[in-house]
Amino acid sequence: MNVDTDPEADTDPGVDTATPTDLLDAHPETAYFWGRVVGDGEATARGVAVRTTDEAAAGRLAAIAGSEDVDHRTTERQYAHDTSITRSEDRYTVRVHGPIGDRAAAALGLPLEGDAGGYRLDVLAEYDRHLVRGLLEGCGTVCFKSAAGTVGISFVHDDRTALERIAGLLDSAGVDAPGGDISETSSGGYWFGLDDEAAPAFGEWVYSGTDEGTRDPALFAPSRRRKLRRSIEEAEGY
Repeated sequence: MNVDTDPEADTDPGVDTATPTDLLDAHPETAYFWGRVVGDGEATARGVAVRTTDEAAAGRLAAIAGSEDVDHRTTERQYAHDTSITRSEDRYTVRVHGPIGDRAAAALGLPLEGDAGGYRLDVLAEYDRHLVRGLLEGCGTVCFKSAAGTVGISFVHDDRTALERIAGLLDSAGVDAPGGDISETSSGGYWFGLDDEAAPAFGEWVYSGTDEGTRDPALFAPSRRRKLRRSIEEAEGY
């Protein structure tokens, strides 16, 4: 099994992808941004931080937030199945300073300073594709299941409530993406997976509109899209 934990023209009418002036306005870019924050980031009284392993995505997230604070570090990570093997991994952290953390906690229900979050993601549900794409890239995993010839897509998070909200969002999103129950991981977090049969249609839907010349070509991490599309191609040719 090859696993990447890093997770078509858009025909939605009237989608405006100009950078919004307020990060809390409902907009394709803010939906993608906050999906990434929920997936792998946090809000504090000092601001907001969001992480990614994709340089292009880091640049886009920084542009959306109007931030120049992007920390880049290269770390060595042990291979899960053979700890004698390590690989380098680039990690980018985009930080937005100021009261945006408090505002995001109030408007979107993000956890703040140890307080539990309610994750009111429905505020951004008008742009469900962009929001789900951010969530997938923030806390999603994609793998090609070589034994079955199918694609596995899962969402993994330390906060069960976050996964409950993601599952609810998928239930009402513009794609049929049934999933299993939320379960505990061996590391103490939580996860749920989409039905394998739903993966191809979900993959086409979630990255629709990201190809060159379409409405929002910059709102995605190229490495994550490449991994998902390659896995689907492998499954189709199995």
